[in-house]
Amino acid sequence: MTIEISRELRQQAITSIERYFRENMEEPIGNVAAGALLGFFLEEVGPTLYNKAVADVQERLQARVSEVDLEVHEDEFRYWHKFDKQKKGR
Repeated sequence: MTIEISRELRQQAITSIERYFRENMEEPIGNVAAGALLGFFLEEVGPTLYNKAVADVQERLQARVSEVDLEVHEDEFRYWHKFDKQKKGR
């Protein structure tokens, strides 16, 4: 699966890469080279990050699903309990 980002996010990422090179590297990087580097990372490292995110979401969803019975559980055969409480209150 190819990881795609919107044109706006791609431009923001390229601008960020250019700034990173300006502030942290001896040589600046041009717009085309920054775009190529971004493409490389999206293709090479992107799937690893994507898979980790999917695994994290899966884990959280499984935890939530395992708690559903606690959140929506209803006690059974409760009809007579309301009458028994009224009798005790008299």
